[in-house]
Amino acid sequence: MICGFDYGTSNCALGLSQGADVRLIPLEGQHTFLPSTLYALDRDLITEFVGKNIAVGDTRQAFVSSRQNVLARAQRARREEDIDDNDQTLFFGRAAFEEYFQWPEDGYFVKSPKSFLGATGLRAEHINFFEDLVAAMMQNIKQRAENQLGVEVTHTVIGRPVNFQGIDSETSNRQALDILTAAGKRAGFKEIEFLYEPIAAGLDFETKLTEDKTVLVVDIGGGTTDCAMVRMGPDYVGKEDRYADFLGHTGERVGGNDLDIRIAGKHLMPLFGMDALLKNGLPMPTQMYWNAITTNDVSAIATFNGMETKRQIDQLRLDAAEPKLVDRFLRMRAEKHNYHIVRNAEEAKIALSDTLNHKVLMDYIEAGLSQDISRDGLAKSIEPPLEKMLKLMMDAIEQAGEQPDLIYMTGGSAKSPVIRDAIQKRIGDVPVLDGDHFGSVAAGLTVWAERIFR
Repeated sequence: MICGFDYGTSNCALGLSQGADVRLIPLEGQHTFLPSTLYALDRDLITEFVGKNIAVGDTRQAFVSSRQNVLARAQRARREEDIDDNDQTLFFGRAAFEEYFQWPEDGYFVKSPKSFLGATGLRAEHINFFEDLVAAMMQNIKQRAENQLGVEVTHTVIGRPVNFQGIDSETSNRQALDILTAAGKRAGFKEIEFLYEPIAAGLDFETKLTEDKTVLVVDIGGGTTDCAMVRMGPDYVGKEDRYADFLGHTGERVGGNDLDIRIAGKHLMPLFGMDALLKNGLPMPTQMYWNAITTNDVSAIATFNGMETKRQIDQLRLDAAEPKLVDRFLRMRAEKHNYHIVRNAEEAKIALSDTLNHKVLMDYIEAGLSQDISRDGLAKSIEPPLEKMLKLMMDAIEQAGEQPDLIYMTGGSAKSPVIRDAIQKRIGDVPVLDGDHFGSVAAGLTVWAERIFR
């Protein structure tokens, strides 16, 4: 069976064709999208999970041979933690969040591993680990789909951003695609192709057009923003070669996660001492606070978790005019609540799409701890990443050499009225239409998969 697979930074979705229509498969209850999260009782158990779920054959043997040391550590972890062979060791999606919120100190939690793909300076063991993370998530999603369908899914088109990182893009893109390909093969896909995510979103939208248009497709994902200027409509929809119809495309590593981090930094981290003063009247250093919440940067999180940061915070507590705020920061770090804080920021962003004010409750840190955020306050805090997104849109229009007839928005953050207002002010009086913010990419990937594999 053929599918379109949106392995997203924030959420994953899988689509199948049913006649002329596309059906997104429920992956978690009735939800057709699964948050891109994983919680493991021990980090090495991720690799063990992958090995156990690879079909018996040369692929499994090669994998086991390449991961012998990690698999030995996984067995040791099982003995030390008294984990039975029948115990569940990995949790995905909303269940991963639940386990992390309940046991933040005990296991290994990761959100949005796609954000790390293509990062520079990764050693071989890092690349192996990211292959295993992605493979475990793909295996889980593929198994969920197959359990519902009762048939094997063998061919897929996977979405990709224009650029995974934006630094040394050709090299980083190749590395990221190699990781996704290796993971997809270990998940059991026999044939894998890739398609730009904004183009996929546009293909889904094109099937609904009744006349030809030049469309600016804007896909604001969790990790990247991708834009494409595309001629589309009834005269184009059946064409096999669409190269000449894509007039311009841009993409950069700035997305919904960056908005969440800015919201967390500007509105929530002051509760932990950010922007407070030292006894000598100087401001508190802020880099350690940004490191805590920059959850899409491996080096920032590693620095925050390092002993040097612990020593720095201990010293700043002695120097702080309000040491109780630094005590709160120390407790947050010790109990590994930084991902929870960024999740709070994401929830605030979502809530402020429908309301003008939102109260963030942080009882997991301290009883009664909360913070109010307004839509105007959110707009001010996200100005730097939003400006980058707007520039990507304008660059795509400039490449095309013409104005769009309409703008088609997809991706979770595209729902924000703050972002939509900013687009209208920058681009002008061009109609802005919405797609399925979580499913349009998967649907377009499915349309393309049917076209190339049939």
